[in-house]
Amino acid sequence: MNFIEFRHDLFDLVCFNINQVYAYHPEFDKNNLTNWAKKGYILKLRQGYYTFPEYLSFPGFTFYIAHRIYRPSYISLHTALSFYGLIPEAVSTITCVTSLKTRKFINDFGRFSYQSVKETAFFGYELKTVGDNKSFQIALPEKAIVDLFYFNPFYSTEKDFVDLRFDKDYLHDELDIDRFKSYSVRFSNSALEKRVERFIKAYEL
Repeated sequence: MNFIEFRHDLFDLVCFNINQVYAYHPEFDKNNLTNWAKKGYILKLRQGYYTFPEYLSFPGFTFYIAHRIYRPSYISLHTALSFYGLIPEAVSTITCVTSLKTRKFINDFGRFSYQSVKETAFFGYELKTVGDNKSFQIALPEKAIVDLFYFNPFYSTEKDFVDLRFDKDYLHDELDIDRFKSYSVRFSNSALEKRVERFIKAYEL
């Protein structure tokens, strides 16, 4: 088959794997993927996953790709906090939480890091829509903060928390403190619960 036909059939998927290609074209020669990637017609995202270079210029699709290439997963930690405007820094790595093994991928869209939690801690996220009908999973603000403290226990003192420069107006006006506390309890980690209490005290919530 030629690339124009291939692109017509697969483009709207955004991110596709070889099994999806076979669903459209059972007799497809997978060597075409290697050849087309070398020519820049398609982009390799990780082993077995591809997209089209046009999506590099589509706002928000990096998060959609992060959600698709390693599932189940959701955007969290610094990436989610930056998304909500809770911290001032831009992030260079898309950080996700997964119930699978910890993994990292690098492709044309950037660096993707997947931090592993036990299944009982895989909660507290919602769907956000990007484009016409695509969506990705991202932690609620309260869960993003809890995840941050869970994976980064070196944030432990009130000074550490203040130095993170969280948006105080957001914390006071929009953060659900009861939900925040309950999320930390669900990890069954007393040290994490104490760090959350110190964070609350540091920002006088």
